[in-house]
Amino acid sequence: MGLTIHYNGRFKQGASLPDMIEEVKNVAEVHQWKYHIYETDFPRDSLGKEEYNDRVYGIHFTPPECESVQFTFLSNGRMGSAFGLQCYGHDTTAKEHEYLYMLFTKTQFAGPEIHKFVVELFRYMQDKYFDEFNVMDEAEYWETNNEEKLHQLFGYTTAVIEGLSNALDVFEPEKGEKMEDYIIRVMTRVLKKNPKPED
Repeated sequence: MGLTIHYNGRFKQGASLPDMIEEVKNVAEVHQWKYHIYETDFPRDSLGKEEYNDRVYGIHFTPPECESVQFTFLSNGRMGSAFGLQCYGHDTTAKEHEYLYMLFTKTQFAGPEIHKFVVELFRYMQDKYFDEFNVMDEAEYWETNNEEKLHQLFGYTTAVIEGLSNALDVFEPEKGEKMEDYIIRVMTRVLKKNPKPED
């Protein structure tokens, strides 16, 4: 639980992976954020292919209290991660295999300013390095560019998380109540007490 940015895309034909890595590395170093560089050059003529090897290309960095922000790709140029490659890289089920290309970064505990920074970095990188880039931002900043709404949704989600934590400490399961029913009951109470901000 917590506000998350979901994204996927493809690296642009003719763009420079080493240049992208250098730009992201500079961002991480300026902010003194940890980063990790993977392979720095795609294999020749590998972009756009269906198949891929067992390596990851690109870079990720980790702002404080935030999950890593991935600018990472498989050898075919589609965004992917080392974790995804390990879990889904050899899966033959079509639905499971698609998870290979789905990335996400939870920013809930990093706060709205880090969230906004990540979205703005995505916007900058999108035109320069990606042929295709899709984002679903649970804080709706990518879609709306609305800072007030961004701060409202962070406040709302923080209140719900804290409310759920407190409610689980106070309200015990009723005799014979299934765990799923217990969680739904407590969550319903928390959501009623903390209504979502209006659009």
